[in-house]
Amino acid sequence: MANACGVDFGTSNSTVGWVRPGHPVMLGLEDGKTTLPSVVFFNADEEEVKFGRAALADYLAGYEGRLMRSLKSLLGTSLIDGQTEVGGRALPFRMLLAQFIGELKHRAERAAGRQFHSAVFGRPVHFIDDSAANDQLAEDTLAEIARSVGFTDIAFQFEPIAAAFDYESQIDREELVLIADIGGGTSDFSLVRLSPDRAKKAERRDDILANGGVHIGGTDFDKYLSLAAVMPLLGFGSKLRNGSEVPSSYFFNLATWHTINQAYTKKMWTQLADLLRDSAEQEKLGRLQRLIDDRAGHWLAMKSEEGKIALSGAEQHLLELDRLSPPVTLELDRSRFDDSISHLVGSVETTVLDLLRDAGVTPDQVDTVFFTGGSSGVRMLRERIAALVPAARKVEGDLFGSIGAGLALDAVRKFGGAHA
Repeated sequence: MANACGVDFGTSNSTVGWVRPGHPVMLGLEDGKTTLPSVVFFNADEEEVKFGRAALADYLAGYEGRLMRSLKSLLGTSLIDGQTEVGGRALPFRMLLAQFIGELKHRAERAAGRQFHSAVFGRPVHFIDDSAANDQLAEDTLAEIARSVGFTDIAFQFEPIAAAFDYESQIDREELVLIADIGGGTSDFSLVRLSPDRAKKAERRDDILANGGVHIGGTDFDKYLSLAAVMPLLGFGSKLRNGSEVPSSYFFNLATWHTINQAYTKKMWTQLADLLRDSAEQEKLGRLQRLIDDRAGHWLAMKSEEGKIALSGAEQHLLELDRLSPPVTLELDRSRFDDSISHLVGSVETTVLDLLRDAGVTPDQVDTVFFTGGSSGVRMLRERIAALVPAARKVEGDLFGSIGAGLALDAVRKFGGAHA
């Protein structure tokens, strides 16, 4: 069995894989499930810290407290050195990430029946677009946090390369594969030569033709669906009595997972009270104010995510916004969703075309496109990526487990195995 584990700390979900003969690679992290939603809830009523699905359940049940999600999005940004208020005390964001990764490690060790000191962590091709210094800072910060919770030997692997290793374990011939990993925070791509013989090599650098990525993922699709369809109910795009538009920053913060808590400050409440007084559409701004009074911003973001997921498999969806006051049933349709994210999908397409050009590969040379990551289910995105390599087979991996499994395989290469 392997000495080390593979850790996929994701924007929306996290997993841990461990290779051992005769057993599944992915470890159970919550109620037998192999995914742990990357969520922390500080339950003020019960003075407890909850993680994953339990955190979401407490928040949705109406307990007082603070919900934190999309923690990975803090890496490489100036926010990572900041703090937030929890229960009247300042909590540094670094400590928040350490709490979650420490819990992830603890749950993996409990499931495995052993301790892990070595790990291969997944990372996006770019934590931060267009800044090599901030990208390196993000990796260094993650390594520091991992060491602070007890990992002593740490390596990194690009997430799409990890997914490639998982796919390679399932094939019986050589293929040129485009790995499309569409996660919660990033869209990452690799073009890799894979085969059973190549899998035996310790060094795979020559098999990787190109890597590319862009800081666009599932939370961005949630955000733009919310801005297009949900936020207008709260006054986005509405006018003040003087004819000017209500500032958009309130709605962008409320539609973005890692800035939702900024809507709950006293300064924000005072500004909204002034806006409500001057609004030409007071019903909408009143609805926004009541939502913020109820600290229901994360609930609203979860409803947008629900709508996105539903529209991945249906042309229309009725979204029950029952915590708005008054409640609203919103009819969503695929075409409106597609329009709202078309600029994001265009950026992803450009990233794939640049990848092929950098590798010196024509689209017809690609044998397979392998989709992984929870957000690869977004219909328009998947169709547009597939259309770039029309002759390639389309294969769907384990959307939430392929990366963790591949990281676990890479952990064997990097850290070796031990006798059972």
